[in-house]
Amino acid sequence: MELRQLRYLVSVVDEGGFTRAAARLHLAQPGLSAQIRQLEKELGQPLLDRSGRSVTPTEVGRAVLPYARAALAAADAVRQTVDAYTGLLRGRVTLGLVSGATAHAFDIAGFLADFHEDHPAVEVALTEDTTERMRAALLAGELDIALLGTAVEAPPPGAAFQLVMDLPLVAVVATGDPLLDRFDGTTVPLAELRDRPLICLPRGTGVRAALERGCGQAGFRPRVTFEAAAPDVLARLAARGLGVAVLPAGEGESRPGDRLRTLRIVEPEMRGRLALAWQATGPASPAARALLDRLREALPKPAAP
Repeated sequence: MELRQLRYLVSVVDEGGFTRAAARLHLAQPGLSAQIRQLEKELGQPLLDRSGRSVTPTEVGRAVLPYARAALAAADAVRQTVDAYTGLLRGRVTLGLVSGATAHAFDIAGFLADFHEDHPAVEVALTEDTTERMRAALLAGELDIALLGTAVEAPPPGAAFQLVMDLPLVAVVATGDPLLDRFDGTTVPLAELRDRPLICLPRGTGVRAALERGCGQAGFRPRVTFEAAAPDVLARLAARGLGVAVLPAGEGESRPGDRLRTLRIVEPEMRGRLALAWQATGPASPAARALLDRLREALPKPAAP
């Protein structure tokens, strides 16, 4: 019996079949099947039921699985203990980013390049998704760390937060928009956007959640006619007169020569928040803990509201 055979067994069960397990392990499927059959031959009992649409463990397989997982965990602990003495980190870390989150405030490519230079044996898997899906993946243990939007200051149960952005939401409009004539040029009550076409980030993002919550407090539902994940795209749509873009302050600021003006939204004020999030108990692996510590040092701290 070899550790790799136990790893193959666990992977087939976790993936529900040989094809997905082979892809995950970067193996040819016939070779994977042969190793599992060799393990079953050595133990004298079938461990997997191959008769259905998905592969499931037999009764013996279910009894064996906890010990297989424990053996693999013990082997990983041995490696981590030795690595701790040599100063070497290894493993795989999953990091999630909300789309466009670090475009202006943080150079994620440069950060990961520096981290890889210091820890070349650590593999970082980077993914972009909505805040809602990443929060669910984080709590399910599918992500180690996530940089996500949030409409609230406190983390959900089971998670820990470090706020890295906390900015008021603004209405970005084209020059000549009637809002600029009706108000003092710096603020606009949220109720004035009731019947206006709005341009915003997609559902599942922190800014969109803050907008919908604020509109609910003001007694109406927002009429979002355009969505995009990139703040620059939202600002360009507003510049063409297609609606009012709702963005965190600074994302759609007017620049000399452009056709945009910015009004801070009040009554109620809404805020766009970006948070670094992880499970409340902390990342499981030393590699993920090292990446989290580095991120917490590198990411900017929000100014006081």
